[in-house]
Amino acid sequence: MNAEQQYIDLFSQTEAMICKHSAEVLNAPRAAAFADFERIGFPTRKMEKYKYTDVSKYFEPDFGLNLNRLAIPVNPYEVFKCDVPNMSTALYFVVNDAFYNKALPKTHLPEGVIFGSLKEVAEQYPELVKKYYGKLADTSKDGVTAFNTTFAQDGVIFYVPKNVVVEKPIQLVNILRADVNFMVNRRVLIILEDGAQARLLLCDHAMDNVNFLATQVIEVFAGENVVFDMYELEETHTSTVRFSNLYVKQEANSNVLLNGMTLHNGTTRNTTEVLLAGEGAEINLCGMAIADKNQHVDNNTSIDHAVPNCTSNELFKYVLDDQSVGAFAGLVLVRPDAQHTSSQQTNRNLCATRDARMYTQPQLEIYADDVKCSHGATVGQLDENALFYMRARGIAEKEARLLLMFAFVNEVIDTIRLDALKDRLHLLVEKRFRGELNRCQGCAICK
Repeated sequence: MNAEQQYIDLFSQTEAMICKHSAEVLNAPRAAAFADFERIGFPTRKMEKYKYTDVSKYFEPDFGLNLNRLAIPVNPYEVFKCDVPNMSTALYFVVNDAFYNKALPKTHLPEGVIFGSLKEVAEQYPELVKKYYGKLADTSKDGVTAFNTTFAQDGVIFYVPKNVVVEKPIQLVNILRADVNFMVNRRVLIILEDGAQARLLLCDHAMDNVNFLATQVIEVFAGENVVFDMYELEETHTSTVRFSNLYVKQEANSNVLLNGMTLHNGTTRNTTEVLLAGEGAEINLCGMAIADKNQHVDNNTSIDHAVPNCTSNELFKYVLDDQSVGAFAGLVLVRPDAQHTSSQQTNRNLCATRDARMYTQPQLEIYADDVKCSHGATVGQLDENALFYMRARGIAEKEARLLLMFAFVNEVIDTIRLDALKDRLHLLVEKRFRGELNRCQGCAICK
């Protein structure tokens, strides 16, 4: 039996159960998504977009799914204590793929702001969710998105009304928890109306040493004059596989910062597609990956300049050790009417061993003549001259290598517009390079 067939059979047998434990708005596109999945299946390396990661093979093992939505016996507010000074976030949790609502932070969000269970909000405000859910995540074009839309029953919605500023950063921790090999399928829907401002930090953690497979689809709608920062921090373990598809649409004069950081993982494939749909929109798309052992990190990005006078800045850096594999493919598309586009794409990579592998594929497609665009990629090793210079001044070789690697990724960390998070990342990256346990300060999950 191929990987697709077992899930085709599973959905055919459990469709009623899946729909029963979800909301009508989430159920509405489910049949069409299932038909798309039956037609296109999981991506394989034969597809240009997925040539560095064979997604299909990771779905072949038998994983458990919580389609009947049984309660998971864990209170994340008791096992997760983030005491990094000055973070001061509003802290929420998703356990596997269900929003944890048995306890919520005491912080009061501004009037009209919604942060909660996608299923519950879809039942309370169906017209709001219906207007946006699935409108960016096209199931006919991507097998992972089709699969996720078929099986996802809950997730998170973040809604900020017009001209509302959410001063306190929001932190959402995704916890993987199971006693058997387990799959989760979660959705995140983010809606910022004109003039809204907010900052969101997403953290991925694995609580148990079993095999986890997670699919995630995030849709971000940024209205006119919106300012939005979203940071993703993956810090799981080597038996975790994650497929995350992020879709963003920006209207006029919006400013969005996306920064995805993989500090510890097993296999990760991130897809990011940004549509600049309004003049004056600006996207800053950044990423960092630190990998060793046999870890695998693949980032595939697409920025679509659909209108004039937009700006995109893209920066990705990888540090690869042992037999790890990294991949980056970034497309910047400038459409014929998108005059006065400014775009810069940079990918820099360090391979600390001869066995580490990095595949990079920067792409520019420009169909307008009055633009300013550049792209570049490098793959190399640590600067031996710099290493010699530091050793000549009494710094041990191991410490010198750590300092050079830290300085290399520091450029990505410096793009963070939240000082407390920036300080936290400096600490975590240093601990990662030193081979220490990868956990947030005070986090009982990863001890």
